[in-house]
Amino acid sequence: MKDVVAFWDVILSDGVHKIEFEHGTTSGKRVVYVDGKEVIRKEWMFQLVGKETFCVGAPETKATISILCGKGYVFNYILEIEGKSFRKFMENRSKTTNTWVLHLDDKDFRIVLERNTMDVWCNGKIVETVGEFVDDGTETHFSVGNHGCYIKAVSSGKRREGLIHTLVVDNREIPELTQ
Repeated sequence: MKDVVAFWDVILSDGVHKIEFEHGTTSGKRVVYVDGKEVIRKEWMFQLVGKETFCVGAPETKATISILCGKGYVFNYILEIEGKSFRKFMENRSKTTNTWVLHLDDKDFRIVLERNTMDVWCNGKIVETVGEFVDDGTETHFSVGNHGCYIKAVSSGKRREGLIHTLVVDNREIPELTQ
């Protein structure tokens, strides 16, 4: 039976990953699970506080759980992703990615655009793309099954907003997922 004391859902380009942490406060046991799979197990740790570092997802994103002791042996568990607090990482991620969810041919697809690299992910895998300049911006073309897709980037006309990205599948605009 698991003694999970903390858990987080981490959204990456390859999908949503569940991180669970077990901490035995008398034995010092530490167990980290990513998507239900055990990635770290340490039994009988004499030091009850410390850090555990591991990787999450296909891009092998670095994550660290810090174990801190508060008053009266109350423990706090803090997750950092790529050196940033979980909250800060998620805020930055929402500024650097666009996500769309669509249903085609009786299957669900999750499309993610990483704006800083222009990588396009489909259901956890990077897809091959071809970019082209068009009159009002750029289009990044790729396929999902037998369906032609592209992500159109156009200027918002406002300096602080930058580019607006739109997913088009079979000449139909797909609404962006709000996280």
